[in-house]
Amino acid sequence: MAGKEIYHKVKDKVKDAFSSSGPETGKGKTKLSGKRVKHGYHLVKGKSNHPMEDYLVAEYRQVGEHDLGLFAIFDGHLGHTVPDFLRSHLFDNIVSEPEFLSDPKTAIEKAYQLTDEKILENASELGRGGSTAVTAILIGSDKSVKLVVANVGDSRAVISKNGVAEQLSVDHEPNMERQTIEKKGGFVSNLPGDVPRVDGQLAVARAFGDRSLKKHLSSEPYVVDETITENSDFLILASDGLWKVMSNQEAVDEIKDFKDAQAAAKHLTEQAVNRKSKDDISVIVVKFLC
Repeated sequence: MAGKEIYHKVKDKVKDAFSSSGPETGKGKTKLSGKRVKHGYHLVKGKSNHPMEDYLVAEYRQVGEHDLGLFAIFDGHLGHTVPDFLRSHLFDNIVSEPEFLSDPKTAIEKAYQLTDEKILENASELGRGGSTAVTAILIGSDKSVKLVVANVGDSRAVISKNGVAEQLSVDHEPNMERQTIEKKGGFVSNLPGDVPRVDGQLAVARAFGDRSLKKHLSSEPYVVDETITENSDFLILASDGLWKVMSNQEAVDEIKDFKDAQAAAKHLTEQAVNRKSKDDISVIVVKFLC
């Protein structure tokens, strides 16, 4: 199947995944620089009364002579409109940056900033909520496959290398950035029985949106890149509905023997539910095959 056909097929699956609030699942595959790449995803709505606030992207595109794999988890709060906006626009903004292929880190930083500005400009329609984000871009060239991961908030990316978990993202917890928040005129609450919160409200120090808190919040992403090698087993992207109840290594160990990426993603969501996670849970597993 041609790359464009794969892209449209997977994109349609992702769009269809949000037609209801029940468990949703899907998968896809392609070749990047001679490496087979397979992905699967699974989403489960949490115990809250509001609609599903986790959104994802799992698709393939071609930019110039480069084949791309685009994967993301967006975990919304105070509404689903901001993560939905990110699903529709963030990757378009990233790949549209002129230096995307030559300097993807700078392109991602610029696109995150631009996208957040658009969200704030349209706050009257998008509402007062916000969203975390973790994005992973596979860039195939003649000789190698590069992985570029970026995130704001506590949605997380973990790669397995020879069975050992390595976290590629940073959980942007308020206490980690207390000095920066206080310099901006905000504060971090640490009430007994509760997690630290920016201005007593938000449990992450970086996020898209959140107009009322924006002067104390950052949308600057943490960005890291590396080359996919024969030691790279698979990548896990997930919202905190998984990571609240499972460590990085536990997640890797749970699915290390799974051959099917979709089944692996579903298994992780099921294990999170079994461990009493009450939050929305979304998981993408990307397997790297020689």
